[in-house]
Amino acid sequence: MNKIQTRTVSVCLSPALLPSYNLEESIVVVIDIFRASSSICYGIHNGADAIIPVLTVDDCKKYSSSDFLLAAERNGAIVEGFAFGNSPFSYTEEKVRGRTIVLTTTNGTRSIQLSKTKQAKKVLIGSFLNISALSHWLMDQQHSVVLLCAGWKENFSLEDTLFAGAVVEKLKESFIVNDDAAHAAYDLYTLAKGDIAEYLKKSSHSERLEKLNIEADIEFCLQLDVVDSIPVLENDRLVKLG
Repeated sequence: MNKIQTRTVSVCLSPALLPSYNLEESIVVVIDIFRASSSICYGIHNGADAIIPVLTVDDCKKYSSSDFLLAAERNGAIVEGFAFGNSPFSYTEEKVRGRTIVLTTTNGTRSIQLSKTKQAKKVLIGSFLNISALSHWLMDQQHSVVLLCAGWKENFSLEDTLFAGAVVEKLKESFIVNDDAAHAAYDLYTLAKGDIAEYLKKSSHSERLEKLNIEADIEFCLQLDVVDSIPVLENDRLVKLG
């Protein structure tokens, strides 16, 4: 007899909507494609011991007297006085292997902290870079999944929603999809997946990054399955899921 499917996959289109979700029995996947979640996935895969997400620049500065790499981004740019921000090119193996990074970003790290506050079963980090490894792992779990789009200052973002739709596509045969936002994200991804990079040229975040002359970051973050590592939040640190 086939087991009745009770797991659901939902999409939260903005952190502002997170209070509407009961996360205690759900796995949350935090999504900030441009660029925090992509850089975190890349850094953990490249051997960073851990990445500590913090809310504010001042929180990050508290670690300055210790042997940490400090990374701070606001409005797409590196905060003055910090080693680097959230470009994936800062998270290469030669820069991060064996190191612990303290990271604050405009959107992504706040979403991670909110998920922890809501006592999610687990908090994972998702990106196009690890989408297959992430989706396969989720399919093997017995918990519902909430895909949390970090957005831009609590507003809807195309790139995060497209990724959520791509994950829904991979999970929809194994999970119940009865969430309007999940259906919308999936439909949007279906519309865009023929050429995601071209579709996202209209996104506001792409325009912001292009003005900073970091189009290469956009191209990098839209690559599929570059890594097979999944960052997971353990206590206050993101580490590689064992």
